[in-house]
Amino acid sequence: MVKLLLADDDIELCQLLQEYLSQEGFEITVAHDGDSAAKLILNDTFDLMVLDVMLPNLNGFDVLKEVRKESQVPILMLTARGDEIDRIVGLELGADDYIGKPCNPRELTARIRSILRRTETDYSRQKNKLRSIHQDDLYINPGSREALVNNKAIKLTATEFDILYLLVSQAGELVKRDHLSEKCLGRSLEAYDRSIDMHISNLRRKLGTDIKGEERIKTVRGVGYQYVTHDT
Repeated sequence: MVKLLLADDDIELCQLLQEYLSQEGFEITVAHDGDSAAKLILNDTFDLMVLDVMLPNLNGFDVLKEVRKESQVPILMLTARGDEIDRIVGLELGADDYIGKPCNPRELTARIRSILRRTETDYSRQKNKLRSIHQDDLYINPGSREALVNNKAIKLTATEFDILYLLVSQAGELVKRDHLSEKCLGRSLEAYDRSIDMHISNLRRKLGTDIKGEERIKTVRGVGYQYVTHDT
């Protein structure tokens, strides 16, 4: 059974979501403050955490920072609907995706399933269908979900890995933002949605420049992104 950690200080909301998600086949553990959430996620095994931004003791951003020091467990942030700053900060810190509050339990479930489909457990079902890729100094293994630059492992979230794999598998070609969103976030790109842009920014920071000292991922303004290749 898939284990989820739900971290939110709204007790009534947690009870509602716990009941709904349990009926959907998930095993739910609840934390009502940041300290408890951080300890649980780092000391137990969960498949995904749903993390509210506004938590007592440690806020959601602080929890996210602590978790990302040690773990790449998928994290779905709960943010105030329409609060773009919270969304951007969460993605910058390594959240896989976000959903605005108040949220429909059915929509939350769909978003959780979308993220889980991209995690290691689900990828193991199709890893034999996906090829490993060498591109200059970058190596990507979809079976083990590893990315290496100059033989050094790079820590990527599930979403970052999927975006990188899609771009590199089409190196030298333009990949549109809406296509990246559909394939890597499991949803259509919304107006003013900067999720893909923030994940790309994180990838650039983590991967560094390429063998020629240039950005690995080129922005085609208003359209999408292209992984730069130096093949002749």
